[in-house]
Amino acid sequence: MMRTLLVVGHGMVGHRLVEQLRALDTERWRVVVVAEEHHPAYDRVGLSSYLDGKSKSDLTLVGADFLNDPRVDLLLGSPVVSVDRTARSVETAHGERIFYDALVLATGSRPFVPPVPGHDLTGCFVYRTFDDLDALRAAAVPGRPGVVVGGGLLGLEAANALRLLGMRPHVIETAPHLMPAQLDAGAARVLHRRVAELGLRVHCATATASIEAGADGAVRAVTLSDGTVLEADAVVFAAGVRPRDELADAAGLERGERGGFVVDDLCRTADERVWAIGECACVRGRCHGLVAPGYRMADSVARQLTGQTPEPFDGTDTSTALKLLGVRIATFGATRPDHGQTVEAVFAEDTDRYAKILLGQDSGDLLGGILAGDTGSWTAIRSLVGRRPPADLERLLLP
Repeated sequence: MMRTLLVVGHGMVGHRLVEQLRALDTERWRVVVVAEEHHPAYDRVGLSSYLDGKSKSDLTLVGADFLNDPRVDLLLGSPVVSVDRTARSVETAHGERIFYDALVLATGSRPFVPPVPGHDLTGCFVYRTFDDLDALRAAAVPGRPGVVVGGGLLGLEAANALRLLGMRPHVIETAPHLMPAQLDAGAARVLHRRVAELGLRVHCATATASIEAGADGAVRAVTLSDGTVLEADAVVFAAGVRPRDELADAAGLERGERGGFVVDDLCRTADERVWAIGECACVRGRCHGLVAPGYRMADSVARQLTGQTPEPFDGTDTSTALKLLGVRIATFGATRPDHGQTVEAVFAEDTDRYAKILLGQDSGDLLGGILAGDTGSWTAIRSLVGRRPPADLERLLLP
């Protein structure tokens, strides 16, 4: 007899789970996916390309085989408002009750909007969905300045979106350099150079103090904590995200200290029938905002549901590789030195490329590193983690 898997959320990670399950299982599970958005899963990482000529269908992750699979029901525009773990059911905003044998929460995250004065003025936006970008496109005035609050991955994508709309973007970052969660100062310099070439103006080590309104009540300017005043017709908040864990209270599920459904290394909640994956999952006290960790969680849960041996997710491997504004960036293994335990070696540090590795103080084993710009294969170098690096490591890093 088929059982019902209910997936709440159809973002990139929720979709990955269903695709993996479809690949591993043909008889055991019927899948119901309940989504808040009116669009099937799409490439949120490449969202700015939607403003550079790509359509919604170009960015979709959903093929005809998925939509026509008789084992999969996709309910769009149906946010879940409550979970009854005793009855093993959820209720949507439309009053529909859906029963499950297994429940996976893939509710993702929401943009964080800092409570600065003026944050709710006309002309303020967030950067998360197709609808957000449609609103930004409608309001954009080519040639006029715009401000992005946040210099991380999402903030730089948002700034690029303003650029593609013909606006003149400023980027505000409280840390001393761009992408502080992933990069050190050396790698950030490579990225900063490219950003400046594209016409983005970066203001680091400062914060947004207030957003000022013009005579029409809409955004006119942004005042920074260092006293700088930036003229702006639009402000985009991309200063991080918060896990979508609103269902925790009604479901009686534990939240992490900083939010997110608390799960173990197999993404299981305290209820053996309920899992959480992606940005809404709190593993070892931490939620992960990149898609790669979410994919690993989805793969692990798919294997559990199909009776296969899963790979635990402990959150220690934060390796990632991406291309941002034309710059290749990769991190693998440990990226920050542990004084007394590691040795840091920088093989290249200029405006075009950067390569840093960390070695064990006693063992000499490769522990991790950061690459930016025109460097070697991330995959090949990452495979060396945990071993003594070869004599030609510099050639691998800088071919």
